[in-house]
Amino acid sequence: MIQPRRIAYQGEPGSNSHTVCEREYPQLEAVPCASFEDVFATVERTDSGGPEADLALIPIDNSLAGRVSDIHHFLPASRLHIVAEHFHRVRFALMAVPGVSTGQLRTVHSHVHALGQCRKVIRELGLEPVISGDTAGAAREVAEAGDLTMAAISPPLAASIYGLEVLRDDIEDEDHNTTRFVVLSRDFVVPPVGSGPMVTSFIFNVRNIPAALYKALGGFATNGINMTKLESYMVGGRFAATQFLSEVDGHPDEPALARALDELRFFTTDVKILGVYPAAPERV
Repeated sequence: MIQPRRIAYQGEPGSNSHTVCEREYPQLEAVPCASFEDVFATVERTDSGGPEADLALIPIDNSLAGRVSDIHHFLPASRLHIVAEHFHRVRFALMAVPGVSTGQLRTVHSHVHALGQCRKVIRELGLEPVISGDTAGAAREVAEAGDLTMAAISPPLAASIYGLEVLRDDIEDEDHNTTRFVVLSRDFVVPPVGSGPMVTSFIFNVRNIPAALYKALGGFATNGINMTKLESYMVGGRFAATQFLSEVDGHPDEPALARALDELRFFTTDVKILGVYPAAPERV
């Protein structure tokens, strides 16, 4: 595996994704992308000029909002593989241009999810919520406007990037708001068996026969494999074709999981391992 130099993420500088990149991969250059599709393309690109980034970091689950939409469309079709996971406790701050007091504020700008997760402070201060496309982008917009009545709800990193002053820290309503991120690479890197707790992510299509899913999953139960994720998706707009994204504890070269995967393949089609990677400390 080539030593990575850049890591791509979705969002503007100062976003939660950028914060995770800075925390987990401070030695890498973080490359912002406008969309998830751009993130995948930035790492997959193999033209003469080479890829723009060596790794990608994308959010996949949130403890409040559930699965991140659109990711399941990109993962199966991409040529990238999951090589790591990281959990990030989401923290939001209320920020404005320097010298502004909360009493001067009239509007607060942020992504719709962030506004929904900070209702208490918005109601307390009597602010009018204004939806922005991105939490960090909201901070940039407030800084560029220079309006003393505008505030942003953004990750703390955004304040330092855009020269804003934090008026209140940790304003989110729930203290268990956590996002799980996965790191993607062009290289299929599989740690050796016995190198610690592992997670195996894979997708499969069930055969269109009675009790196919029940039979396919039976091998995980009989072999004592803990399944931590099972999500279904329609394939090609057909109601009779269902694809599943699943995650289990363990390494596919361990006998128990190997037997379970063999039984899965007997009742399914298109089984594809997306990644085998160390379990994050927050998981175990």
